[in-house]
Amino acid sequence: MRVPRRTLAALLVLAAAPAAVSCTAAHGDDARPGDEPPAALAPYERLLPAPVSARAQGPGYAFGPGTVIRTGLTQDEEVRRVGELLAEQLRGPSGLPLPVVGGADGDGIRLRLDEGAEGAGEEGYRLESGPGGVTLTARTPAGLFHAGQTLRQLLPVSGPGTVPGGTVTDAPRFAYRGAMVDVARHFFTVEQVKRYVDQLAQYKVNTLHLHLTDDQGWRIAIDSWPKLARTGGAGQVGGGPGGYWTKEQYRELVAYAGERYVDVVPEIDMPGHVNAAQSAYAELNCDGKAREPYTGIKVGFSSLCVGEERTYEFIDQVLGELAELTPGKYLHIGGDEANSTPAADYAAFMDRAQAVVAKHGKTVVAWHQLATARPAKGAVLQYWGHDRTPAAEKAAVAAAAKAGNPVILSPADRLYLDMKYEKATKPGLAWTGYVPVKRAYSWDPGSYLNGVPESAVLGVEAPLWTETIAARGDWELMAYPRVLGLAELGWSPAGALGWDGYRRRLAAQGPRLDAQDIAYYRAPDVPWS
Repeated sequence: MRVPRRTLAALLVLAAAPAAVSCTAAHGDDARPGDEPPAALAPYERLLPAPVSARAQGPGYAFGPGTVIRTGLTQDEEVRRVGELLAEQLRGPSGLPLPVVGGADGDGIRLRLDEGAEGAGEEGYRLESGPGGVTLTARTPAGLFHAGQTLRQLLPVSGPGTVPGGTVTDAPRFAYRGAMVDVARHFFTVEQVKRYVDQLAQYKVNTLHLHLTDDQGWRIAIDSWPKLARTGGAGQVGGGPGGYWTKEQYRELVAYAGERYVDVVPEIDMPGHVNAAQSAYAELNCDGKAREPYTGIKVGFSSLCVGEERTYEFIDQVLGELAELTPGKYLHIGGDEANSTPAADYAAFMDRAQAVVAKHGKTVVAWHQLATARPAKGAVLQYWGHDRTPAAEKAAVAAAAKAGNPVILSPADRLYLDMKYEKATKPGLAWTGYVPVKRAYSWDPGSYLNGVPESAVLGVEAPLWTETIAARGDWELMAYPRVLGLAELGWSPAGALGWDGYRRRLAAQGPRLDAQDIAYYRAPDVPWS
């Protein structure tokens, strides 16, 4: 999962005709680079992630000063909140007042809950645009939120305009579509992470995994062990002041993400990657001596004292406090690169750690090394392997999947956002090799790992490790545009995937990224505007 780490060293193409056209035919691999600049794409063809189906038909809706957002007759407070957030998002670039009102009649943008909406599932939706307005229909408020994000892409980047006439019917391929940020190697503020949440949510990413602890820093306040944050948080890679989040700041971030239908999955890495905790509390070390703070990037040297009962009191209290702060169903307990923990001790430790997570009412997520021990029933394995990962390790993950353990796919040589695009990329690492935009996108999660069928894949996640990333500009440069490929791989149907179509949809997002002041890598094989 990290550094010298391992080595240490659509269905879519819409014409004016009423019928929807297959994305594969229009955007598939038969297309040739340079044959269709993004400006030539019709609005529905530019949508990213590619929807299940879309149809351009008839005149559109004039989005202008008289537009209102109607939240229906249900008096549902959550629908009202979705409407208010959509209005806020649309006011920024348009400058329009966009009042939010109740009721379903009249023109404007209409939000409609329909529990019987066919094919929508928990996050799907239907968008219909015509001269009288735009109707967003979903079974759940989450679906309405996603519909609103699609609407944003159908409008001009700035100013009023016309929502083209047509229909989008859409739902995700995978339930889990995640991005991870490592705030342990370098500390980032809650406000910086909120910005990422907004960026991710507009492309239908629905999970934020927070790597909160590691050898270099402990970033969340724990009342029962106060020196974890005060002492263990006082540093980072290369030195510097570090920092940590108070419980109130963490709650604020979780609530902010939740309003955008992004679940937070916190990670406390164990039994390795624990030097920051061991520098704060000598009792977490078998020899009873506090460790020196660590500011390097090596891995695999630290381990909790797995034979001491005090260790399990520690993880029970830490995970218990974190569980109370986190409304989502998952707690991540790391479990990778425990090179200083003997295999038998590792398995025994992970048995007890998983039981602690269950005690506090959560479901375990762990890096895929848990497959070499005894994964609990229903525990989720996050696979970070790559092309050179040993076959036996992959087979262990496949066996766990066969036994009923869901898998999140984060292949390091595809989705690790800290990998350099090319030799000239200034931040980042290259222990898996370079990961250009095309490589990050050009694989199918449903058939990626031998022995792990699509039915066992919970979803995909793009981690951003921060050994070399200490500023927002570098963070965004490494994430964008590769995280948009993650969004499409997680949401769009398999038949909509294809590099030549995707690179044009991606290019069409360039003006939006520019307008939002998002730093991004202008991949040379993408026809940016």
